[in-house]
Order: sequence, then structure tokens, then C-alpha cells
Amino acid sequence: MSTKPPSGLGIWMIRADSEALAARVQGVLGGTLYRPWLQAGMPQKQQFRAAYWHQDQWLMIAASGVAVRFLEGLPQDKHNDPAVVLLDEAGRFAVSLLGGHEGGGNQLAYRIANVVGAVPVVTTATEALKPLVLGIGCRKDVPAERIAAAVTQALDLLGRSLRQVREVATIDLKAQEPGLLAYCAANDLPLRVIAASDVAARGWVTTPSAWVQQNVGVDGVCEPCALIASPRGVLALPKMALDGVTVAVVEDIGLSDPDDQIGSTNEHENGK
Repeated sequence: MSTKPPSGLGIWMIRADSEALAARVQGVLGGTLYRPWLQAGMPQKQQFRAAYWHQDQWLMIAASGVAVRFLEGLPQDKHNDPAVVLLDEAGRFAVSLLGGHEGGGNQLAYRIANVVGAVPVVTTATEALKPLVLGIGCRKDVPAERIAAAVTQALDLLGRSLRQVREVATIDLKAQEPGLLAYCAANDLPLRVIAASDVAARGWVTTPSAWVQQNVGVDGVCEPCALIASPRGVLALPKMALDGVTVAVVEDIGLSDPDDQIGSTNEHENGK
């Protein structure tokens, strides 16, 4: 293991074809670009091993088989390993591969996915067993407190709790809304950003909104965003509006008895 302190995000490309994709990520998230093909005399796997401990998070733009081979023998323990997110060269899936919790890999996967329009893939058990997705729309500059109040009311109507929520989904036009970002950060919820073109193309809504159509260009935000984020989900709570915030709740029908599953998972992860 290198004694040099980690310095941030490393973006490892296997081929020069990934330059444009890597540049998009770097332009938003920062980080250091690695171009191993420039050192043709040293195998890429060897170069990666030499660089691995110099970053505290990694984005690898590569096939999964390449990533597995490059990581062979490197991870030591979940508290110190750099997080690794894998992004395919087409920018379709951002997979939290290593350090999902302790290294921040899960959140990094969402951030990368939001930059390039990929689907975030998180497989840690605690997140995977959470069945609910919140679709949220809001007026400009709505504070986090009003978003929290609307979410609480929506979940209360269903008799569900925030601990059962896997992620929050919204439209790309709201991706930088301060109140929404603050709400997600305060509750440790990843924000999934859905492109307006996807919402328009797959606009599931119970009641189209003339205001949203006029101001956002789609028939609705919270319902289609939540449904797109949870492809096998069903609309557990249609759009509910409160004080400038709309909330819809989608439940993953592939999961049952979520409270029991989450409780059992937490006990397992805590070594009980």
C-alpha cells in the first residue's frame, strides 16, 4: 500500500475512445484523468496498481471484466479501500463496485450517472431492499423544510417511513435546486436526475398539470420521474401537492415485507 495520502477522484480510461465521456465527468466533478496508453511500455494493470492508493475514489471507464482483473489483490478492507465506480464506455450504467458505504461509492455512482445520463447501479443490501422511490417536483427556491413537510405528509398517508425510501427522483431542470439538494443531503438520500426528454417520452401522469406544461414543458414531474427510476414499480401514491412541492411515491413490486427485510439486513450487516 502506498504511504502517499489520497488526493480525490481518479478517472481511469482504458482507451482513448473514452476521452469525451471522461471529460464530461471531470468538467462537473473534477478529478484527475489517467491515460495509461501513453505509457505503452508498462501494462495498464501494473499502472493501475501503482496509482490505486493515490486516490480516495475511482471512476473506471471499462468493461466489468477489466475492472475485476485490475482490482485483483488490491482491496484490503472496507474502511480504507478507495471507492470504485465502473462506467461502461457507452455511458449507460454507473455501477458502485467497491466502497459503496464507507468510501462513498454509492453516492458517487449517482453523481456520475446524473452527469452523463446513465443509470446508477447500487447493489449494497441495505439500499437494494428499500422498496420506495420518491418523485419530487417543486417551485423555484422552495426551502428544504417545505420539501420535508410534503414528503412526511405523503409517507404518512401510506403509513410508510423515510427509512424505506431508496432514492429521490426529479427532472433535470431541478437537478441543482438548493432546497431539494439540501433535503437529500440532510436525509442521506441519493438524487436521481431524469432527463426532460425521457419524462416527455414516457409521461405517466394521473392528471396532467397545465402549469408544469407551461413552465417545464412536460405534463408532470413527480409521477413520471419516480416511475422511470423504478421500472418494475407501481404508483403507490399519485401526485400530492403541498405548498409548492409535489410528491409521488412508487413502490418496487419485486420486494415484499420491506420492514422485515431491512431489519434483517441491518442485523446481518451489524454482525448480529
